[in-house]
Amino acid sequence: MGTTYEVKVGAWPPGVDRTELAQTIAAEVAAVDATMSNYRPDSELSRFNAAGAGTLLRLSEPLFHVLEASQRVARESGGAFDVTISPLVDAYGFGPGTATDDPAERARLRDLVDYQQLELVAPDGVRKAAAGVACTLSAVAKGYAVDRVAERLEARGVANYMVEIGGEVRVAGRRADGSRWRLGIERPAADALAAPRVQRTLEIDAGALATSGDYRNYREVDGRRVSHTLDPRTGAPITHTLASVSLVHRHAMYADAYATALNVLGPDAGMEMAERLGLAALFLVRRGDRFEEKMSSAFTALVEAR
Repeated sequence: MGTTYEVKVGAWPPGVDRTELAQTIAAEVAAVDATMSNYRPDSELSRFNAAGAGTLLRLSEPLFHVLEASQRVARESGGAFDVTISPLVDAYGFGPGTATDDPAERARLRDLVDYQQLELVAPDGVRKAAAGVACTLSAVAKGYAVDRVAERLEARGVANYMVEIGGEVRVAGRRADGSRWRLGIERPAADALAAPRVQRTLEIDAGALATSGDYRNYREVDGRRVSHTLDPRTGAPITHTLASVSLVHRHAMYADAYATALNVLGPDAGMEMAERLGLAALFLVRRGDRFEEKMSSAFTALVEAR
């Protein structure tokens, strides 16, 4: 998946073959990559992206499930989260495709971005409304992989664990010393090479944490920082004062997707969505050379409960 993963177990149940389980986990992560990577021309997602319009395509259960969840978040966010952003991600130089600075070409690609151009037909079908519509699952696939690994662990009776893939984390139970899992929320850095610093630490028994921000992945264009996060509604990089959003959810897939949606919306509209849906979100907003914390009601309750 172009990233690393780590699994920690707080307490092993009897009879678990650790070597076999490690191999199962590695195979699970590889399977998600083979299904959902748009950097691999042989992946199921790449084949779907290359398909034409109008034909009902049959998808694997994992890909259909992730697209279904993505469409839900797209509707809830008014299109701020939209997996059909893929052509513009390439155009701005953040994907595997060809980048372009041509305004006319970017405008043409912008017309392909609309989650409503995907029609999902249960239990496994999807139809594109227009040729050229393509999806990227970069804002949801790692979270989905975390959930799949967690399910594998729980199926073997492992109740105390931490799973981390590319910064998306899910925990359950306790650490080996009996304490809660401690999850760090990174303070946004001045540049991508700066050493990570912790803004806040959460101690939780169960749940997932994901962070979306523009401080690690960006391009410099004419001396100006261009965020890798694009607003699907405008087709342009986000420009507001929000540095990052961290979100706690039961499932890593949804934590991943919702954090991205709130990051696109910005501190005000993002907070409105978080309150409307009861999402536990921490917004770090730029105020000159410092960051202001803004917590949703659910996140405040989470902090105060500890």
